Amino acid sequence: MGRRARGRRLQQRPQGAEDGAEGGGKRREAGWEGGYPEIVKENKLFEHYYQELKIVPEGEWDQFMEALREPLPATLRITGYKSHAKEILHCLKNKYFKELEDLEVDGQKVEVPQPLSWYPEELAWHTNLSRKILRKSPQLEKFHQFLVSETESGNISRQEAVSMIPPLLLNAHPHHKILDMCAAPGSKTTQLIEMLHADMNVPFPEGFVIANDVDNKRCYLLVHQAKRLSSPCIMVVNHDASSIPRLTIDVNGKKEILFYDRILCDVPCSGDGTMRKNIDVWKKWTTLNSLQLHGLQLRIATRGAEQLVEGGRMVYSTCSLNPIEDEAVIASLLEKSEGALELADVSSELPGLKWMPGITQWKVMTKDGQWFSEWEAVPHGRHTQIRPTMFPPKDPERLQAMHLERCLRILPHHQNTGGFFVAVLVKKSSMPWNKRPPKLQGEPRELVRSGPTDPAELESKPVGGIDDTEITERAENVENNGSKRDGVCGPPPSKKMKLFGFKEDPFVFIPEDDPLFPPIQKFYALDPSFPKMNLLTRTTEGKKRQLYMVSKELRNVLLNNSERVKVINTGIKVWCRNNSGEEFDCAFRLAQEGIYTLYPFINSRIITVSMEDVKILLTQENPFFRKLSSETYSQAKDLGFTRSFPHPPAAESDGEASRKCLRVPPVLRQAAWTAHSVPGLPEALRVRVQRVPISARRS
Repeated sequence: MGRRARGRRLQQRPQGAEDGAEGGGKRREAGWEGGYPEIVKENKLFEHYYQELKIVPEGEWDQFMEALREPLPATLRITGYKSHAKEILHCLKNKYFKELEDLEVDGQKVEVPQPLSWYPEELAWHTNLSRKILRKSPQLEKFHQFLVSETESGNISRQEAVSMIPPLLLNAHPHHKILDMCAAPGSKTTQLIEMLHADMNVPFPEGFVIANDVDNKRCYLLVHQAKRLSSPCIMVVNHDASSIPRLTIDVNGKKEILFYDRILCDVPCSGDGTMRKNIDVWKKWTTLNSLQLHGLQLRIATRGAEQLVEGGRMVYSTCSLNPIEDEAVIASLLEKSEGALELADVSSELPGLKWMPGITQWKVMTKDGQWFSEWEAVPHGRHTQIRPTMFPPKDPERLQAMHLERCLRILPHHQNTGGFFVAVLVKKSSMPWNKRPPKLQGEPRELVRSGPTDPAELESKPVGGIDDTEITERAENVENNGSKRDGVCGPPPSKKMKLFGFKEDPFVFIPEDDPLFPPIQKFYALDPSFPKMNLLTRTTEGKKRQLYMVSKELRNVLLNNSERVKVINTGIKVWCRNNSGEEFDCAFRLAQEGIYTLYPFINSRIITVSMEDVKILLTQENPFFRKLSSETYSQAKDLGFTRSFPHPPAAESDGEASRKCLRVPPVLRQAAWTAHSVPGLPEALRVRVQRVPISARRS
């Protein structure tokens, strides 16, 4: 910048800005947000629109708007399938929540967290503490660090209250095949994984979760969330949900199309139910958002219904209050299904949850405030923006038969939550454009032809498609065309890859005669029932550095669909290469996240320790075995560990010293590192101890 320009800029500075210290003082007085204009939480068009639609009960409008202007309470959910969920709940209620009683922060009394009345077993809680207060307040430091640590380890999930509702209404069980169509960022997916692992004694449930998202980058956020739960029954894929491909599986040597027992259809939406946390919605809200999203939402829901098994359940949900995105989509889907779908009555499934029934009459409004009550009144020039599926059915009998009142609309002021909409659909028979219906789970399933994904096509004519024979032939041709090696599940062809983003490494299953596995089997004395065919790596060449594991059902899906689906991630890491371990005749150590899966099959390398030993392992920086009880030390010697030094000799390098010192099992060492970062460890010890028995049984 030249001298003259600098001079002009100094002359244009506002009065009082010359003194940097004074200006900084003014900014400090204004607080953290002093330099930003406050967003006015008003939108006249929003108020006019929803008052006209009467979605809020008479006399409650002021409470509704007041709730929308208040910050959203923080909510957390304790991971339900972990064996120590009850211990974490006990620790929260009797330790941390008690410390919050009669506590004041910045002159404001802190409300003790309360359980969500409708969530089972008190595993979900909400509080008026904002994230800013949790992070900045010294009185809440221990509580905040406890929450952070447990969130990282997968024991606690921070999740909005209304977001927990769809998985609960899906009513998933461990044997169900589940599709999450729009899964990122993954909070609902983690709930579904928990439901699969309801019985922790079963390492490989029969069911699985396929979590899909159209955004490639958000898929990796989804992977991060799912990995916290350490499940071999999750697969993350990257596709447009409105055209997600049909998958095939091998059933007794015959290719059959995969139909899902449960489908979660949490579609993209305008998000006006999230105004309490996304305050930008206040100034950006317009009815145009809903009009533009309606078609996509209907296509996604239609595609989900096509892939649902007969007798299965699909949950459609949005974080929008707009009937164009809610009841209009459900009504159109029900009308096109011709009786194949029906709304389930779930009014008694979540006792304690307050909700409003779905509405049966609504109008369509353009962004400039023009209203239309029926399709015939829409000018031709508006037909690209407004579609006939946006209006309620005209026939009163058909409208009544749909039972739209069975939909659930959650209003923010009823239970201090965000706004939300949920509808539960049950498939009674095949969709009308399918040639033959799928069968119930456990019966032989027939192949069906693929139906249309564009609802507009269904309005004009019956849709033709490829028949069963052609689908089967195509599936078999993919398997037999010789383009891929046995056990190698690569990504789609390169010409498709450019549409999706990063290119993924292939999934390569370990051959039965691979020399890599016998040393592992011998070292850990694996049970003969161990499913070694489910082990895979992510490389076709060079040394295999990590071994992953999937359930046999996901193995079936991977082997039969590598050319039609883009898999981002699947399985769980169970072994990692450790070159220094070759002196013990095994080059692979256990991976922390794979312990829950492997433990039922391991019969060796397990040390039984006392509670005092566990305390030493969790609290000391270098827990040498000499510091443990004589019984534990004896077991370690029997396992073949070398001699122990109280301290590593200073003259030797770290590598040489570690080879001469008794090694803490890698899983314990990692668990100890995690525990060591928790302040107030004695109070939280009961939680940490529960993670240890997988690798070292308590005496």
